[in-house]
Amino acid sequence: MAEQPVTAGLLVIGNEILSGRTQDANIAHLGHRLNEIGVRLLEVRVVPDIEAEIVDAVNALRARFDYVFTTGGIGPTHDDITAASIAKAFDVPLIQNPEARARLEGNYRSGDLNEARLRMANTPEGASLIDNPVSAAPGFQMGNVFVMAGIPVIMQAMFESVVHRLVGGKPLVSRTLTVSVPEGKIAAGFGALQATYPDVEMGSYPFSRDGRFATRLVLRASDEDRLAAAAAELDAMIVELGSTGTWDRTE
Repeated sequence: MAEQPVTAGLLVIGNEILSGRTQDANIAHLGHRLNEIGVRLLEVRVVPDIEAEIVDAVNALRARFDYVFTTGGIGPTHDDITAASIAKAFDVPLIQNPEARARLEGNYRSGDLNEARLRMANTPEGASLIDNPVSAAPGFQMGNVFVMAGIPVIMQAMFESVVHRLVGGKPLVSRTLTVSVPEGKIAAGFGALQATYPDVEMGSYPFSRDGRFATRLVLRASDEDRLAAAAAELDAMIVELGSTGTWDRTE
């Protein structure tokens, strides 16, 4: 376990995400799984299938975070340009990976492994493969960048195959207080509480229930004692406002 916070960025690649034709299902899953192993997902970017955009985003994220994950763009069609873009970002050649080709050959019947499918064997030179137990076509790791499929069931399987390569810190624990109080009524006190506990992440999320405004107040920290102290003060603040709330604790 790392002593300092371990951070990650996620790059979602694909025109279909930006157009709204496909709704991303990977962000929530990765955020949850990364937190479980003590890695904090701090930034998510969505970029189109444009090489320059992918290269710029990958280079920015890998310089900023301990780990970078990409999803999408490693299939057999012309618009699957992630592998070539990662190779360009690392300034290395794109090659047909012999091990990746062997995995594809073992998965397809004779004559079915056409040139389009062979594109899924392309990786940057020096990359290590990421297992794909669902459909065989592997992802790959280049430095601190993990390149995975966009299809959720395949992405999840790929992530589980590389989770042992990640070194995390202490996971954040979350507590949520749901109150029937408008956000504006608690803003000042909540802001003061955040100033008192700068090591506890605090967020306010208003919603409407039965035609009335209510608020979810979320506290997150790796130190459970500090989290409990902040939660106690928040509870007292809500009582002073003449209300009560319901607590929910999640890991």
